Amino acid sequence: MISVNNLSVQFTGTELFKNVTFNIADHDRVGLVGMNGAGKSTLLKILCGEQEPENGTMIIAAGQTVGYLPQEMVPDAVGTVIEETLTAFSQLDELEREQERLTLEIAERTDYESEAYTRLLEHHNEVTERLSILGGGRRREAAEKVLLGLGFKHEDFERPVAVFSGGWQMRVELAKLLLRHPDFLLLDEPTNHLDIVSIQWLEDYLAGYSGAVVLVSHDRTFLDNITKRTIEITAGRIYDYKCSYSEYVVQMQERRASQMAQLTNQQRQVAQIEAFIERFRYKATKAKQVQSRVKMLERMEKVVVDEVSDESIHFQFPPAPHSGKIVVEAQGVGKAYGEHQVFDKVDLLLTSGRKVAFVGRNGEGKSTMAKIIVGEINDYTGVLRLGAGVVMGYYAQNQAAMLNLNRTVFETIDDVATGDIRPKIRNILGSFLFSSEDMDKKVKVLSGGEKARLALAKLLLTPSNLLILDEPTNHLDMNSKDVLKNALLQYTGTLIVVSHDRDFLGGLTDELYEFRDGEVHEFKGDIMEFVKSSAEQETKNEELVKGNRGQSSFAAQSALKEGKLAYEQSKERERERRKLQNAVKQKEQEIEEIEKQIEEKDTLLATGAPQDEVFYKEYQELKAILERKMEEWEDAVILAEGQ
Repeated sequence: MISVNNLSVQFTGTELFKNVTFNIADHDRVGLVGMNGAGKSTLLKILCGEQEPENGTMIIAAGQTVGYLPQEMVPDAVGTVIEETLTAFSQLDELEREQERLTLEIAERTDYESEAYTRLLEHHNEVTERLSILGGGRRREAAEKVLLGLGFKHEDFERPVAVFSGGWQMRVELAKLLLRHPDFLLLDEPTNHLDIVSIQWLEDYLAGYSGAVVLVSHDRTFLDNITKRTIEITAGRIYDYKCSYSEYVVQMQERRASQMAQLTNQQRQVAQIEAFIERFRYKATKAKQVQSRVKMLERMEKVVVDEVSDESIHFQFPPAPHSGKIVVEAQGVGKAYGEHQVFDKVDLLLTSGRKVAFVGRNGEGKSTMAKIIVGEINDYTGVLRLGAGVVMGYYAQNQAAMLNLNRTVFETIDDVATGDIRPKIRNILGSFLFSSEDMDKKVKVLSGGEKARLALAKLLLTPSNLLILDEPTNHLDMNSKDVLKNALLQYTGTLIVVSHDRDFLGGLTDELYEFRDGEVHEFKGDIMEFVKSSAEQETKNEELVKGNRGQSSFAAQSALKEGKLAYEQSKERERERRKLQNAVKQKEQEIEEIEKQIEEKDTLLATGAPQDEVFYKEYQELKAILERKMEEWEDAVILAEGQ
């Protein structure tokens, strides 16, 4: 058990914690939540012993171990991936030597009834159990299993760690931490460097983890799938909820509503008592009752409403300029780096108003394809065309790092603002939570979240009809992610988003492009449907061998089905052609009703309040229906006018 008592910490004059007390049990699954800057990462550093509190104590039970993965670190590995990962088992050598020593001592002792002998047996059992948990003689097998789960391939094992990007090096550090199997596992934003498949693997791994897990994460789905307890940090205090994150949100809102109701009732009661005192203060016959009520006020414990920050970014994308129906068209596009072919023969057709996601393991080419579309990469094969009138807005994965560190917040926006926008710079920055004092800060002193918000603010300066966002939610808190998602749902242009955040993608996009093994496959459906099919996708390569034998017959059957479908569609069109004169008016009425429903949901989205998954799905369905009805109406008008 970890026991925290009367913990107090200050940072730059702000009280992060004040007399905080709580315990973490041996098998807890805890999510630490709170606004950026509330002290979540600081608390993890205190729990792992990297930082000392100013006041209070933190006690860990004797013999128990703590493992910590920071949000950012600079790995210093010099060996190969497998060599570096196997260093996680260095403590096994000590445990094996200790087990051998204890076994010899037990064999030599004869005081079987003594307390010392009993303690010796217990210690031997503890060491043996620890060896079993850590894998014992199955070190290489265990290391490879974890590395594969985190997205490495067999051919990566013998490559030097130093040739990998920082994100992949962080995966090696996570692998080492998991293999050490500490009693308390502290993870600060562990999904930042993982893709969807690796996140799912980590969720399954942590579900069976025998120790305690404490998480800081802005991934709502990840928290819900792992944690059973949520500790909220706010205004120097903590609130402990015995539930997952989504349940916590409901209970927190109920708690605050209950406090507000109690405060309102108490204020009404106080007002009545004070009115009585004032009315009868000078009447001798009421002196006793007046004094009684004065004492009642003195004894009354004032209801306190928790200060919950509702501060959040608020913005809407400017209306999208008109573009042609086809926005992006790729034919046989391929990209290689040296001998490594990232992907090849990619066909993609994106029409106006569509919202799509690029998903897949890191390194499969999602960001590369985004850069090809944007024009940052030109040495590719195949053909890529942008439609007429396309105006792009682009948020790169390293967008925050691309900011000029020596410019101020205000100068960063002023440098690119033109025309009527310039007088509105301070208002724009204010909507992204930058105060008047913040605007004079150098970019280099900003936090990761502040840099991300500043980079997003730049997107508002030029209206676009094609937005390409590469990992836009990194470093954003949950409130900011919800606001960004709502703004994108109302965005009238075309959207391509690269993201591993399932909650963010849920209900936002209506189709996916999966980058996998050098190929790109279109997936019609929501991210949650894609996640459900991921297990089947894992066995796809194995099934291809069997599938090749039946390709010829399959192609023939497909052609036959397509022929029948075309025939049926032709008959349907003929029937519709005879009805269109009377159908135009009906279509207009249907469109008017759907637009009214969408307008009602737009009003809710404009408030910035997070909505549930059902709301987002209904919203997307309405937009899809409206698009279909508009096309039907256009066809009906054209045909009706030709009668």
